[in-house]
Formats: sequence, structure tokens, C-alpha cells
Amino acid sequence: MERRTFCLGALGALGANLIFDATARAAQPYPSRAVHIVVPYAAGGGPDIMVRQFAPGLGSALGQPIVVENKVGAGGVLAAQYVAQAAPDGYTALLGSNSHLIQKALQPSLMFDPVNDFLPVTLIATSPTVLVVSASSPYRTVQDLIAALQAGTRKLNFASGGIGSGAHLGGATFVSLLKADAVHVPFKGSVEIPLSLLRGETDFAFAIAGTAIPQVKSGKLRALAVTSRDPLAELPGVPPLHDILHSDLAIQEFWFGVWLPRKSPAEAVGRLYDAATAALKDASVRSMFEAAGNRVIKSDSPEDDAAFVRSEYRKWADIIKLTGITAG
Repeated sequence: MERRTFCLGALGALGANLIFDATARAAQPYPSRAVHIVVPYAAGGGPDIMVRQFAPGLGSALGQPIVVENKVGAGGVLAAQYVAQAAPDGYTALLGSNSHLIQKALQPSLMFDPVNDFLPVTLIATSPTVLVVSASSPYRTVQDLIAALQAGTRKLNFASGGIGSGAHLGGATFVSLLKADAVHVPFKGSVEIPLSLLRGETDFAFAIAGTAIPQVKSGKLRALAVTSRDPLAELPGVPPLHDILHSDLAIQEFWFGVWLPRKSPAEAVGRLYDAATAALKDASVRSMFEAAGNRVIKSDSPEDDAAFVRSEYRKWADIIKLTGITAG
């Protein structure tokens, strides 16, 4: 009887301690531990490098370390679903981008909603894609590539990091505007695009600037055009594709931002926004972003970022309709 009383007392004490610990943790000001940012791109790719450049400044401003996790697959869907289902406590964030909007527009049945399942905190960067070929390619200018596509002597193919990715949309838009034909070759991640070009498996690609520029500067790839409205300082002499095709559809800049799961506390959203703002003001962060072809961009507020995401969802849904891209 005494032993049973002791056990019940011990269990009661344990329960009380657990409740106390949970209450104490909830009462701690945010953040009280490391914040994880889930990146839907492969390690070593442009977006991954960008986040790792941004993370130290963000962590310094928050007073807690930032842990970068790579969850690659399904054009960013796996990472988005993971974060959407994470505890809404402010400690798991997603590197959100228009890729998530694109995937949802392509596959409405996906088990996440990029507009309603997240709280956008702020944009951090925008980046065009770069039309690239292998340095050993016979296509030395974008006009050379256009001529080959329109001649149709041999059906060319283009690489992407997956169906509905920026590289896929860039290639599909390019080919559609030319009224030409090419084979889309999707890979598991954007980091594989340069390798496919170097191995001769694909003929051209629209790689995100952060991935393309280092490969171009190293002499492995040749840049033929950029999808920004204006030329990139890091790629002198490389023309905007818009100037050649004379279509606004050729202007495709991809953006990245910090998103939290829906129902995350307002305190976490506000602290992350302030910390991101501080980190993006750092001259070294800005110079690293710009060296990789990324332009630093900050939302005026989390509410402004949410409105931007909604407008972008409508825009990319329209582009998908125009290009005829499907998930299958």
C-alpha cells in the first residue's frame, strides 16, 4: 500500500513537473532556442547558399542560432508540407518562394495551401534566371540557340530542377514565345542543372542566377541571356531576354522569403521580421547576395508580404495557363 502510494505520488509529481516545464517554456520570451529554416533546395545550390549567407546575421539579431535544413523534393512541395504541419511556435520557418505558388497552381490537390497555410514574414531576395549552355556548346549567343530551335533540325532539350520549377517555366515560356519545340528534362533539384549541361545530357537551361553565375565565372557554363528587366552587373554583356523576344512574359524574377506556419504567434512574426530587416541592412550580406545575382528586397510589413504573395499567386497561375504546363 505504501509502495502504491509512493508510485502515485511520484507520477503526480512528474506530471506536475511536466506541466510546470511546459508552462515555463511557453512563458519564455521568443526566441528562447534555435530557429530552423527549411530550405526546399539542394545543399550547394544558389538558394541554399543565399540562406546560409543570411542566417548568421538573422541569428545575431534574434540572439539565437539559425539551423538550416534542406528538404528537397517535388519542386519544393515536401518542404512546404513539412513546415505547414510543424508546430506553429515560430521555431520552424520555410524559405518560401513563388515555386510554391506555381506547384499549387499546377496541382490544386496538393496537401498544402501556400496562401492560407502560412504567415509570410518578409521577402529577402529576388533573382532572375539565366539562360545558360555548356561552355563547350556551339551556341555562343542567344540568337544561335533561337536559330537552332526554330530550324528544328534536331530537337533540343532543356534542364530544370523539377516540373513547375523556375527553370521549367523559363524554358517553357522561351520555347512557347518562339513557337518552337524542345524536350523538358526535369531533375530532382536545381543543383543538377549545371551537371546535366556539362555532361551533354541537356542543351540549355534557365538556371537561377545564384546557381548560374558561379558556374559562368568559373568558365564551365556560358550565359546567353537573363530574365531580369535589366542586365545584371555580375554578367556584363549578357542581354535581357526581354530585349530580344519583346515580350513581358520573358521577364521572370523569382523571389524568396521567410514564412511561418499559420497560427504562429504574432510575437514570433514580429521578432523575425525585425531581425530579418536588421540582417538585410548588413553591407556584407547585401554584397554577398549581389555577387550571386540576388537583389536584396524587404517587405514593408508582414501584412504587405502577405498581400504580395496573394497577387503573385494570381500572376503565376496566369503564366501556367499561357504556357500550357501541366503537372503530369
